[in-house]
Amino acid sequence: MNSKTYKGYLFALIATLAFSNVYIFSKVALNEIHLAQFGIYWCAIGVFFSLLFALKNKKLGQIRKLSKKQIRILLILGGLEIFTTTTFFISINIIPDPAITSFLGNMFPVMVALGGIIILKEKLGWIEIIGGLLAIGGTFIISYSGGTSLRTLFIAGTGVVLVNAILATTATLTVKVYVKEMSPELFNLNRYIWLFLFSFIMFLVYKQPIAISTKALSNIGIGAFLEFIAILTVYYSYNYIEASRSAIVQSLKGIFVLIGAFLVFRTFPATHQFIGGIVTVIGVLIMTLAQGGFFKKKN
Repeated sequence: MNSKTYKGYLFALIATLAFSNVYIFSKVALNEIHLAQFGIYWCAIGVFFSLLFALKNKKLGQIRKLSKKQIRILLILGGLEIFTTTTFFISINIIPDPAITSFLGNMFPVMVALGGIIILKEKLGWIEIIGGLLAIGGTFIISYSGGTSLRTLFIAGTGVVLVNAILATTATLTVKVYVKEMSPELFNLNRYIWLFLFSFIMFLVYKQPIAISTKALSNIGIGAFLEFIAILTVYYSYNYIEASRSAIVQSLKGIFVLIGAFLVFRTFPATHQFIGGIVTVIGVLIMTLAQGGFFKKKN
């Protein structure tokens, strides 16, 4: 791998570590306050950091140079981010253990890999396909609830995670296509502005009090800052490596979330869910190693 590839993987790893903690801090805050209260504070902090970073790197000047096509892309991404982020935090709120939510999220790199083949003409070998099938099989094991009907077959929140994965894949591939034309700083700022506007509307609709505890505010502040770092470094990784490779590295966050959830909430997945989570990690590791050329014969 050349230096650019290493940079791409480094950014993806930083995003993985930062985003792992987003699960923990957001879950702690959501256990205390309403989702509408959570959203307006979380997104306001995100706008602040994004605007500050864009000003520091002198990226706001790009706004005046945007073409109609680029403005249209930013509008589409804004809508996608609203639905993606909303479904993400709804799943965090519904599923008691954030580690399970994270393991289920491994549907995302598989979908990105498939989308990369169809849209970005990226290549996927048979070993990577086996890894993808393992990841999908693992998510099925995790989500299985023991029921016999379609309604009771999977645990609550599984459908929300699936919708989130589809939306996140669409947003990821869109950013990957246009990241060379617009900076990661601009993408990040666009994301948080749309999320804040949506959160403000939801805050007015649900008529929740603006005052929250210091504990909730501190958890939101730390979590929002980590999410800002995670999203920004994900965008940066797309400058150096394929979207599917970046997404596969990010899927390893399940291990970190598992450890964090146990330390903070003293929760641990059921045996079959833990096994399923490990299977998804093995699957994405196989995909990662295969795309990195690990299984290729050396001359």
